[in-house]
Amino acid sequence: MNDTKLVACGGLAFFEEKDFKKLSKLAQEGWILEGFSSFLFYRLRKGAPQDIQYSLDYQTKPDEEYFSFFESAGWSHVCSAGNEMHIFSAPSGTKPIYTDEVSLIEKYEREQVQMKKVALPALVLSVVWALTLLTIWVSPVILALLLVTMVVLVFTGMPYLAYGIRVRRLRKG
Repeated sequence: MNDTKLVACGGLAFFEEKDFKKLSKLAQEGWILEGFSSFLFYRLRKGAPQDIQYSLDYQTKPDEEYFSFFESAGWSHVCSAGNEMHIFSAPSGTKPIYTDEVSLIEKYEREQVQMKKVALPALVLSVVWALTLLTIWVSPVILALLLVTMVVLVFTGMPYLAYGIRVRRLRKG
């Protein structure tokens, strides 16, 4: 029997709550989140069933004090991605990491700003490369540049939009 398995990540900008509910249910079956296997999959390891919940926080270059803060609130660090996204777990019923709307909005606004820093230049470059292909000359290099910038745009532009939608929904109540 295999003691690890991969579970698709819905995209934390889009399906954070849904993904974490699914991971909590899997933990009750003994499949415990161990980390990421790329940004597209969660890596789970078979263990004892646990009644736990998961939560996500964003912090660039966290220090020991950052993780100690969560530990003192009952949250254990599970894994990090890109030294910026951090998943924590705690027994079900533990007070959530974000307990008020204001701090939750700030969390998503910070991430939206980070995504915008990459998405906006990728959008501009995608338009430039597309116009170059359509008006000046068709070149395999320009086509490759267009494809690369469009991939970057998708992986930053879509989360940028998702965080914006989250912020608007939170503000509406």
